[in-house]
Amino acid sequence: MKLLKRHEEARQANAPQVRPGPGGPGRRGPGPMMYKEKPKNMGVTVKKLIKYIGKSKYLVFALLFVMVLSSLAGLCAPALQGMAIDNISNGLGNARLIKILIALGSTYLLSASLTYFQAVYAAKLSQKTVYTMRRDLFEKISYLPIKFTDTHKHGDIMSRMTNDVENVSNTVSTTLGSLVSAVVTLIGTLSVMLYYSPLMTLVAMVSIPLTIFTTTMMSKLMRKYFVRQQRILGSLNSHVEEMVSGYKTVVAYGREEKSKARFEEINREFKHTAIRANFFGGIMGPLMNMIGNIGYLLVAAAGAYFVIKGDISLGVIQAFIIYTKQFTRPINEIGNQYSQIINAVAGAERVFEIMDTEPENAGELEALDSGKVKGNITFNNVHFAYKKEEPVLRGFSLEVKAGEKIAIVGKTGSGKTTIVNLLTRFYDIDSGEILLDGVDICKYSKSTLRKSIGIVLQDTVLFSDTIEANVKYGARNASDAEFDRALESANADVFVERLPEGKKTLLTESGQNLSQGQRQLLSIARAVLLDPKILILDEATSSVDTRTEMQIQSAMQRLMEGRTSLIIAHRLSTIRDADKIIVLADGKIAEYGNHDELLAKKGEYYTLYKTQFAGIKT
Repeated sequence: MKLLKRHEEARQANAPQVRPGPGGPGRRGPGPMMYKEKPKNMGVTVKKLIKYIGKSKYLVFALLFVMVLSSLAGLCAPALQGMAIDNISNGLGNARLIKILIALGSTYLLSASLTYFQAVYAAKLSQKTVYTMRRDLFEKISYLPIKFTDTHKHGDIMSRMTNDVENVSNTVSTTLGSLVSAVVTLIGTLSVMLYYSPLMTLVAMVSIPLTIFTTTMMSKLMRKYFVRQQRILGSLNSHVEEMVSGYKTVVAYGREEKSKARFEEINREFKHTAIRANFFGGIMGPLMNMIGNIGYLLVAAAGAYFVIKGDISLGVIQAFIIYTKQFTRPINEIGNQYSQIINAVAGAERVFEIMDTEPENAGELEALDSGKVKGNITFNNVHFAYKKEEPVLRGFSLEVKAGEKIAIVGKTGSGKTTIVNLLTRFYDIDSGEILLDGVDICKYSKSTLRKSIGIVLQDTVLFSDTIEANVKYGARNASDAEFDRALESANADVFVERLPEGKKTLLTESGQNLSQGQRQLLSIARAVLLDPKILILDEATSSVDTRTEMQIQSAMQRLMEGRTSLIIAHRLSTIRDADKIIVLADGKIAEYGNHDELLAKKGEYYTLYKTQFAGIKT
């Protein structure tokens, strides 16, 4: 304020003081980012983002401090320029002018230094914020219900982790500083302008209502298209992910052109939506510049009038014009960056949609001691549907005694895999109950329940890691001796020893450098090492050659010894030795008995058996 006081003294030496005009200092309207109807969920999303940013409070305070100093330095420069002009026009001497110029140069140097630190702190804050978001998002994804991953495209989930979070990162690093700096600059500049001339300030404020109206209307249009753009981008990523992961199938069935056409369709839709989004985002900046120039023109015209009348000095009007540009510049910058802000908020909404999903292990539940599990399983009048209008199980009841081998067969869609999903609590039943050793499984935490259940699937899931790490996936603390015994029990030791790196062999994605049979043998070894009381074999031998099937069968026989086993298979040859076989039809047990008993009944099982082994048409 000392600089302003000296500038005011110079102004008074040359011209009489301007009298305040009617209307006072002008209207203090809301900033351009405020509007009557905020887009749906935008306010909630912004609050959540602010919470994440606030976790790095020391960086936030440092950034705010630097921004305030930088803005104050920017406010001093126009006053010094005006003083220099008045000094020249009033002939006050070179000594005073040199001091003013030195002060002006120092101000610019300080402002540049502060701007550098502002950029550094903003970048650090951005990376820390996004690091925390990515960590929390991945942690949430790790505990999402199976239903969520079944009902969302994997590529879309990946897009949220990468593209959407990256949009937030870019906005925090580039826009956050601008927003805070804009607020400080607007308040400081408005105060100085009011100090110089309330009437001139009122003239400068004429364009503000138009700015608010334009920002409000454009923001609604932009958000709609940016949200749609992010959604389509997720679909695009999903299609590419499916194309790459299922490339052999695509080529085998000659679907390259169809896949290409589908990609082109999604890509074209993304292009059209992105063009619209970028059109409204791109036009925002020029509109703000045009509106700002209108205010600048009015100030220049009014200032010229007052200078001609002698009511204000040339230096003061020069300073006021610069302050007017400083006042409108933050508004224009926000307008230019508004599309980026909307895009980031749209992405953040998609990220927080996952974070707000109830985790699978919500609530305090009893831990199941796997060492005390006997393996008695009871399904009591279970009803379940993935979709309410399409029931899968209708009053399903089944009792399995500890150590029994129960085979489940039926046509596709009869509910075989659903039984696995319910027993492992990948999904929860709609009504009825499932008991483990007489206790409802809903009383146990899902994580401890699943540790008592070993699963061997037809589509074996292996990760990009060593064979040893994959086999020890569910038993990280297993010893080398236990690992070797598991390989031997699963008939996997021979082929593993023949590999150049042995158990340290690094597998490619999904274990594609192994055969299907070898992958299944490793899956069996993994189950052996887990040593579960309950075993689920889900169509585990439906896609291998006869020799490999024999190896797998012998490994499974050893694996099932002393364990409650549920076998789901289409090859009826694999389940002849089962203690009991149940035939599912329309969500219920159509037939129940051992192999010989069911053949004697000549019912559904007899029909399936004859179809596979006798070639009889039914």
